[in-house]
Amino acid sequence: MPETGEPTDNHPWDYTLSIPNDPRAVTICRRTLRLILTLHGLPHLTEVAELVATELVTNAVQHTKGPAAIRLRWTHGVLRIGVWDADSTPPAPIPADALNESGRGLALVQGCTDGWGWCPLGRAQVPGGTGKFIWCELTAAA
Repeated sequence: MPETGEPTDNHPWDYTLSIPNDPRAVTICRRTLRLILTLHGLPHLTEVAELVATELVTNAVQHTKGPAAIRLRWTHGVLRIGVWDADSTPPAPIPADALNESGRGLALVQGCTDGWGWCPLGRAQVPGGTGKFIWCELTAAA
């Protein structure tokens, strides 16, 4: 494993982990993400990647009733973290406010990443219904 934080190779890779509607899934996703980034020589992205993935997965588990999935994709020096859930409601970042106990996760994702977005998903993409895919990107130089 390289000590410099350089990727072990420049080949694209892609992992997807199905998530049950269970709060323990958040910890499992975070630990899996850490392992994947470490093994691919990207430990310098781990802290921010864990933070934003935790926010996205937490939203999927807390605000939906169905299953979800997290996808990690590395290509051209960019890590894309995406979370699918079964709720088609558009995400809406809430400005950080000291009075808000919750609801600041997407503002955090927006502030910590090089870009983020979402897209609705239809029946052809989601077994049994509709949903959405929320993603964010981190560059290797971050």
